[in-house]
Amino acid sequence: MHSELKASYLTELEAARVAEWAGDFQTAFAHLERAHILSQKFALAHAATHLRMLRLGWRTRDVREVLGQSIRTIAALVFSRIWVPVGNTGRANVSAFAPMPVPEGLAEVLGKTRDQ
Repeated sequence: MHSELKASYLTELEAARVAEWAGDFQTAFAHLERAHILSQKFALAHAATHLRMLRLGWRTRDVREVLGQSIRTIAALVFSRIWVPVGNTGRANVSAFAPMPVPEGLAEVLGKTRDQ
């Protein structure tokens, strides 16, 4: 993982951890969604992000999220290097196959990674 991409990914994970610790689960999920977009092409980081979403789904007692993340964690390990729907937030409430717009700040980081 490119150093700027990795730094951005770790920043999102830390922000998710802080929000979760504060009980702000909506914000925690939003940061995990951003981490997901950044990690999609890297199987282990991608799967780890889904595991964090699964854990947060468990903590919020969201059965749909827990089931969806269980499947997506395995799929991330298998498909990350083959194909991913760019920009997909990774949540269980969106299609796992739907590309989505990449937020501007993340698009810049991902663009720099592709250019190198």
